[in-house]
Amino acid sequence: MNPTPMNPLAPLRLTSFSHGGGCGCKIAPGVLSEILKNSGIGGNGLIPPELLVGIETADDAAVYKLNDSQALIATTDFFMPIVDDPYEFGRIAATNAISDVYAMGGKPIMALALVAMPVNQLPLEVIGDIVRGGQDVCRAAGIPIAGGHTIDSVEPIYGLVVMGLVHPDRVRRNAGAQPGDVLILGKPLGVGVLSAALKKEQLSESGYRQLIDTTTKLNTPGIALAQLDGVHALTDVTGFGLAGHALELARGAGLMAVIEWSKVPLLDGVEAMVAEGVVTGASGRNWAAYGADVQLAEGLPATAQSLLSDPQTSGGLLVSCAAEAVDAVLEIFRGEGFGAAKVIGRAEAGLPGLTVLL
Repeated sequence: MNPTPMNPLAPLRLTSFSHGGGCGCKIAPGVLSEILKNSGIGGNGLIPPELLVGIETADDAAVYKLNDSQALIATTDFFMPIVDDPYEFGRIAATNAISDVYAMGGKPIMALALVAMPVNQLPLEVIGDIVRGGQDVCRAAGIPIAGGHTIDSVEPIYGLVVMGLVHPDRVRRNAGAQPGDVLILGKPLGVGVLSAALKKEQLSESGYRQLIDTTTKLNTPGIALAQLDGVHALTDVTGFGLAGHALELARGAGLMAVIEWSKVPLLDGVEAMVAEGVVTGASGRNWAAYGADVQLAEGLPATAQSLLSDPQTSGGLLVSCAAEAVDAVLEIFRGEGFGAAKVIGRAEAGLPGLTVLL
């Protein structure tokens, strides 16, 4: 995609340089499955016993055991602009990438920058602001950007490779849920809706502030949550939406996930936006990929389906924990500034799938 040359007097719209933004850029789950089914990934015999987590359950990161007390977490994430401000784009992309380490229960230790930019289209100071945003988030997370790679690209892309450490016994996979577990969500839904409104120039200043605040909030509770014996599974809700990531959790554990829609926290105003048709294309692609495995109760609001499949850039942690651990989990979230964290459902014995109740 080649945007028309910029008018130097007009404000730069970074999102105009890309065909999608944030985690809404992800390849749809069904298409991704088709791409990978004959790829041989993980089937070439090169799976050492030290590889504790690979691709088996579409987990958030790979985990490799180094010794009896340390395992290395490795992940990468990158995407096109979700906002027009280059500095905020860098912050959002970096926060999102680091989240996968927290979602495994680990502590990030180092990052590498991935920078692909249309250098003949974007002013160099704009590219510098993107990189600076990522650096500032890594500084807040207490890690260096120790290297990286750059290319000249037709669309602006930024992200990180992130590495972390965790005790092998404290790795929290997305597949460890147990029957009777309670499901807790750390951040409200609606990032994709807000980003769609921004692209349509229909987002208020307060809506924009919500978008920035939620997508740049590091999921640091993951470190402490992994120390609780009652926390059985962790994942972060990103491009496939709450329904998609809850399904991954359910399939990985061989359980039925049940979500009570009335308990799901939402960002202010997103229900009204969806009712007015403000949704992302990724939401529809997500639902087309997995909607057949989701049972929606009669009487749910018409907006529920779109919000369940709404792609969350730098979304919240989804926790599956024993009932007796709920208070401790919520205390950790609130102690680290996640006041919107709420119990949203449970895990039950049954065929793997997702049921959404009123």
